[in-house]
Amino acid sequence: MGEWAGKPIEVDVTNIAHGGVAVARYEGRVVFVADAIPGERVIARVSDDSKAKFWRAETLSVVTPSPHRKEHVWSAAALDRDPADRAGGAEFGHIELAHQRELKRQVLIESLARMAKVETDAAVEALPGDDERSGAGWRTRVRLHVGEDGRPGPYAARSHRVIPVTDLPLATDELAAAAPLAQNFDGFDHVDVLSPSTGGTRLVIGDQKPSVITEVVAGREFRLSDRGFWQVHRSAAEALTQAVQSAIDGDRFDPLAHNLDLYGGVGLLAAAVGDRFGPATRITSVESDPKATDFAAENLSEWLGARAETGRVERWVRELAASASSTERARLAKGTVVLDPPRSGAGKDVVDTIAGLTPPQVVYVACDPVAFARDVELFQRHGYELTALRAFDLFPNTHHVEAVGTLTRP
Repeated sequence: MGEWAGKPIEVDVTNIAHGGVAVARYEGRVVFVADAIPGERVIARVSDDSKAKFWRAETLSVVTPSPHRKEHVWSAAALDRDPADRAGGAEFGHIELAHQRELKRQVLIESLARMAKVETDAAVEALPGDDERSGAGWRTRVRLHVGEDGRPGPYAARSHRVIPVTDLPLATDELAAAAPLAQNFDGFDHVDVLSPSTGGTRLVIGDQKPSVITEVVAGREFRLSDRGFWQVHRSAAEALTQAVQSAIDGDRFDPLAHNLDLYGGVGLLAAAVGDRFGPATRITSVESDPKATDFAAENLSEWLGARAETGRVERWVRELAASASSTERARLAKGTVVLDPPRSGAGKDVVDTIAGLTPPQVVYVACDPVAFARDVELFQRHGYELTALRAFDLFPNTHHVEAVGTLTRP
């Protein structure tokens, strides 16, 4: 750290950046400022001045507030706490909900314009019930880390220091009531609190043996491990099911082709495809976690043409492309690809291989706008165009935004 680290500066905040921080300038240098809103003038403490091109800082107080600033949804993360003591996980909690979505829209659209040269727009859609509760009460899963004193809590924003808290306002009422915030878990690293749609709330302490839970989406049951991945927002799985179904161009879909569901988890999106296009749908779901693949096979069992395979997607698609016969290539060239990659995106190798199979359409579910924009640009190199885009506020009071895009070959 240099001479400015730890010192306060007064800056005008101009816009929002990816990652939930705002952008300001100080003596010509870019400063990324946490807990600020574009249009504000704030006093911020420099937390990192080690880079020549930009600094990082944390808001201490607001000189000129934005009209969109409100009381923080979580007192444990509010401005009256020292930045080092603010709980992480609600970095937009001081911004009115509608304006949060506008900032997320800006990040998504500007990422696509900058990285993929795509000029488009998409409002960030709210999920049912979120506006009525100011974006609280939606989390069905929370990981609490255990501090040196044995008490569980979230990490502080931008650190691995555990912060004791007395409430979890983003959690569903059932989860919040069951969270063991006052108990001692000395000897464990973390405690997961889950509130599935069936079976009641449960704790998963440390590395305890996994058990099976059931989630229900639009009347369909999905079995999975209580240690496995599932969408966090109480309504996210249903919203993404409907979004993927509507994102597929029915005129381009062939249920008898070799359709793919990549990074498929326990089969949520493959089932969405099957539910829209009927019992004859043929689709292969690919997932690297063998336990999730086992559940996917069970969850997709009603479709005779559905398969679940275990494999790292980049390796699996590469081997598929290398070994496919001319007949199989013809089926792949008529197939639709659905992919829901991790935050880092699909990446060049996966995009190049998928595009080399020449599917008529790709439906991309993205949890990171920058990774999504980068992959859209990679698909464009192969002649694909982004022909449809929707965005969803699956993580209210945080900077995260989910996008569903359709890429098609003209």
